[in-house]
Amino acid sequence: MNNRQDMEFEGILLVDKPQGITSHDVVDRLRRKLRMKKIGHAGTLDPLATGLLIMLIGKATKVSQFLISLDKAYEGTFHLGVETDSQDADGEVIAEKPVNEDITQERLIKEMESFLGDQYQTPPMFSAKKIGGVPLYKMARKGKIVEREPRFIRINELTLKSWTSPTGDFFMDCSKGTYVRTIVHDLGQRLDCGAHLKALRRTKIDQFDIANSLTLEEINEVPLGEFHNHLIPVREAVPSHVF
Repeated sequence: MNNRQDMEFEGILLVDKPQGITSHDVVDRLRRKLRMKKIGHAGTLDPLATGLLIMLIGKATKVSQFLISLDKAYEGTFHLGVETDSQDADGEVIAEKPVNEDITQERLIKEMESFLGDQYQTPPMFSAKKIGGVPLYKMARKGKIVEREPRFIRINELTLKSWTSPTGDFFMDCSKGTYVRTIVHDLGQRLDCGAHLKALRRTKIDQFDIANSLTLEEINEVPLGEFHNHLIPVREAVPSHVF
């Protein structure tokens, strides 16, 4: 008999999500690994995106709202000249335009700087946000477009790292609830050529860094009896008045 089946874990686990699976898929894998149901996360990543997920295990699920509210940092790649219905590489192409020679690195930097600061952003139709209890992406797949209420976001930093037409690499630091692919889409509109998000990786969530995360393969290799060594105690991750 395995006496570890009744083990209960508590704390925060940093996971490096691979491309092609949902954030809830990561929850399911941890539930199977730890043999417990009380596991959640503090903010999703699209299947296309990779990188940092904050997983909440046991009583740590109580602080999800605090951790969801933290600022986040991303590294990504945009592709100009091609628009998709989902605003990222997982979607269907809906428009294509030539990328003119006047779209230089200097112009890109100037346009990207115009996104800095406080603003309102309308969630894309292909998103998990619910209206009337139904996720927007389910409506979008049926060809429906409904009115969405803009929400407040803040872009702290948006930097062009490299540019080789028609693609560019960028870094973004932003508030919770920011749709990076919508920023890329809007950049394409301002440049009058369209754009979509080609790749995205979340590297930081406030003080939590991807360098301190585990991949799913590494998690599988951790013996249950040693798993607590990889958990961040809740009181070290959030202010004392929160928990």
